Amino acid sequence: MIRVTPLILAVALFMEQMDSTVIATSLPAIANDIGTEPIALKLALTAYFVALAIFIPISGWMADRFGAKNIFRLAIFVFMLGSLACSFAYSLETFVGSRFFQGIGSSMMTPVGRLLLVRSTPRNELVAAMAWLTIPALIAPVSGPLIGGFLTTYLSWHWIFWINIPIGIAGIIFSSIYLQVPDERTPRPVDMVGFFIAAVAFAGSVFGLSVISLPALPIIYGYMTLAIGVTAALLYLLHARKTKYPLLDPSLFRHKLFRSSVTGGSFFRIGVGAMPFLLPLMLQLGFGLNPFQSGAITFVSAIGAIMSKFIAERIFARFGFPRVLGFAAVFGGLLIAAQGLFTTETPVAVMMIILVAGGVLRSIFFTGTNAIGYADISDEEASQATAIVAVAQQLSVAFGVAVAGAILEITTTFSGGHLSLLNFQIAFFAVGGMSALAGIIYFRLPHDAGNNVSGHRAVRE
Repeated sequence: MIRVTPLILAVALFMEQMDSTVIATSLPAIANDIGTEPIALKLALTAYFVALAIFIPISGWMADRFGAKNIFRLAIFVFMLGSLACSFAYSLETFVGSRFFQGIGSSMMTPVGRLLLVRSTPRNELVAAMAWLTIPALIAPVSGPLIGGFLTTYLSWHWIFWINIPIGIAGIIFSSIYLQVPDERTPRPVDMVGFFIAAVAFAGSVFGLSVISLPALPIIYGYMTLAIGVTAALLYLLHARKTKYPLLDPSLFRHKLFRSSVTGGSFFRIGVGAMPFLLPLMLQLGFGLNPFQSGAITFVSAIGAIMSKFIAERIFARFGFPRVLGFAAVFGGLLIAAQGLFTTETPVAVMMIILVAGGVLRSIFFTGTNAIGYADISDEEASQATAIVAVAQQLSVAFGVAVAGAILEITTTFSGGHLSLLNFQIAFFAVGGMSALAGIIYFRLPHDAGNNVSGHRAVRE
């Protein structure tokens, strides 16, 4: 069961997370087919992420009210319907609407899938289970452009959505047969006021960051909606303190390990979120490679993610969470920054070695930080915790892309309005440094933090 459950969940999560990146390489073909401009279609990317931001917060309540397994299967079904709608879209409006609908299904898959894993796995086996579940989250962003480019070039852009149908059907069938998870239900009332405020807060933040990084609209709209989102987030905190059953309970941050996991993971994801945006652009615009060539280079980091699966559990059991997570964050951030040292003279083999090593460290980091976050969380709090983690992930990735885009925009202004290799180097150094800061959070934890999950036993020096 330790492998069957996470593998079933991982297949669904791979489908969902790949879909958020695979579309990027297909925008010109889709735009040409439905009679619009590629820049306008970036609204479809934004609509998808806004749907995630709106509906992720309510995923925990849905799982508690109707059963996590039922909601997980429903999420896959909605995602499939959204994929079909996208493939048959005939205008900008229908495509953006279809992506939003697809995002509703996607918003439930990640947090509810993680909730199913936490509830079905003993704490001392959680690292191994998380190692399997972490792989698709790291492979999908780098394989998306490669797969999307191949399908669009040699078949048609419709296949990037049609391919989800057989995968989704298999996910529903296998989860129905093999997912043996306690059907824990807590019929607490839904916090509709909190849902509305949280929707404005997270959707405003994600939309604002998306417009800032991918300006399909005037950038002033990005700053305005970001300000609205931040204001609503502050209002939500005030609301949650006075509500008996808040939609997302901020009191969970009283748990030190959960707080460290969310904070440290968010810092690290800034660089990880920016990398799939920066690296393909640098390879194509700076080095002159075509999308398929750049995709083939970036894809090798997925090899590192897979390799780490076989060592992560032993490393955490041997050295414990704080030291491993601290070193993985620092050196993982440095390897992101090292991509800023790539030039047209850098051998492809050297690039690939750095990307593979980075993939290993990122996979080890996310396996550990996802596991330690539940070390001091009870089963009753798990649904709230998974929703909070999922929201934090979306915001930090969106922030990473926005920071990278803003750095490119600002440095381009100072370099005469032309995007050069130097602009990418500055961006990589900045986001890599932000990721490395996560190490400070984990080094400050006690050496025995999360030992009930990692299996580590501190040795007297």
